[in-house]
Amino acid sequence: MIRRANTNDIAQILNLLLQGDMVHFKIRPDIFKPNTTKYNEQEISEMLNDDTKPIFVYDDGGVLGYLFCQITEIGDNSLLQNIKTLYIDDLCVDEKARKRHIGKALFEYVREYAQSIGCHNITLNAWAGNDPALSFYRNMGMKPQKTCMELVLK
Repeated sequence: MIRRANTNDIAQILNLLLQGDMVHFKIRPDIFKPNTTKYNEQEISEMLNDDTKPIFVYDDGGVLGYLFCQITEIGDNSLLQNIKTLYIDDLCVDEKARKRHIGKALFEYVREYAQSIGCHNITLNAWAGNDPALSFYRNMGMKPQKTCMELVLK
C-alpha cells in the first residue's frame, strides 16, 4: 500500500536513506560522505507536516520504499510560464525488495498525485553514473530537461 508517511515511519525511512547514501557514495566518494543520511529525524518530522514536501511510502508490513517530493510554483516571472512542478527529491527501494516493481508503483502513484493537484510536470535530478536510476526514469517516460555540468578541480 502506498500512503503518506507518518512519524511511525521515520526510523525505517532513515534506514533507507542510508542505503541511498551508499549508492551515491560508491558513485561519487569525492562528494558524498559514507554512512550518513540526506535528512535527519527532525527534518523528516518537519516535512511530514508540510504539504509542499510530501513523503510517500510503500508499506507492506514495513516501509519498503519511499518517495520524497517538493511542490513548487513559478509565478510572476517575466521569462518563465507560471507552472506548478512536482520535484522528486529522493526515491529509494529497500535493496532486499528490489525487482518487485515498488519503485514503479511509487512513481505512478506520485504521477497521479501530481496530476490531481494541477502540476504541469514532474522533475528530478539523477547523478551521472547511477545507471539503474537513469534507466528506471527513462522507462517511466522521463526525458532530459536540462544538463548540469562540472569541472572537478582537485
